[in-house]
Amino acid sequence: MTAADNIANTRRVFDECWGKGSLDVLNDLLSADYIEHDPSIPGGLLNLDAFKQNILMYRTAFPDVQFTLDEVSAVGDNQVIVRWTARGTNTGPLLGMPPTGKASTVTGLTLSRYENGKGVEAYTNWDTFGLLQQLGAIPAMTPQPSMTADTRPQAH
Repeated sequence: MTAADNIANTRRVFDECWGKGSLDVLNDLLSADYIEHDPSIPGGLLNLDAFKQNILMYRTAFPDVQFTLDEVSAVGDNQVIVRWTARGTNTGPLLGMPPTGKASTVTGLTLSRYENGKGVEAYTNWDTFGLLQQLGAIPAMTPQPSMTADTRPQAH
């Protein structure tokens, strides 16, 4: 497979699976021993079946979720990196929390590795903390003044 094929497969994961809930497509796009690394998940790892359940959980909590792929790039012949934005309204339960009805927007990065035309591993890091703040699960932080040349600590 070429880098362009891997990019197309990555787009399908976001469009068809995350965006439309077509989880069976993952059987064609990802290997049976696929591993997803995500520090927001207890233990940080998901196998293929757990990855499908993770998508289902978020699509249940945010049935209108839409992913925008802000930037997609091939890294060599077997890796794809995506900078993405997800938007949705929390109308279903999430991690034991009742629906809030609040709209949210989060951003993230996913680096996927392919072998023989199928995804075998991905590393995802996204603004979990920001999502929980937007839903009211944790208090929003008070904005701090931005650092300018006048407010930076001085080196001695």
